[in-house]
Amino acid sequence: MTSCTICNLIEGEIIWSDNIIRVVLLDHQDYRGYCRVELISHTKEMTDLDEALQFKVMRCVFKVEEVLKKIFSPEKINLASLGNKTPHIHWHVIPRFKEDPHFPNSHWGEKLREGMHQAISTKEKKDLIQLLSQSLGQ
Repeated sequence: MTSCTICNLIEGEIIWSDNIIRVVLLDHQDYRGYCRVELISHTKEMTDLDEALQFKVMRCVFKVEEVLKKIFSPEKINLASLGNKTPHIHWHVIPRFKEDPHFPNSHWGEKLREGMHQAISTKEKKDLIQLLSQSLGQ
């Protein structure tokens, strides 16, 4: 068994998947709708993928962003792929609101206020799953 937290699916709930990519909804009370797009196979860099797979991953990231915009109407959506602590291809797709603890800073930056503490509603989650399935298939 690998020590990779993404390979071991340590956090979140899979809300969409095919045999190559999965979308995980993270349970974060301050960042409603926070998703991660994860390549299922353990691969370190986007440039380790062939061009077709690079485009497939990015298409998924953009579709997740599009769906999150539609459901949550955030002030901004942050996209990030760092992988310094977890060297496995994954993209953070984070709806941002003026009321969130760090806005306008990165959600990894200095906290400016107490959080929203607003969990995703059952309807929002259902809509998210439905729209992802319509946009991405399956």
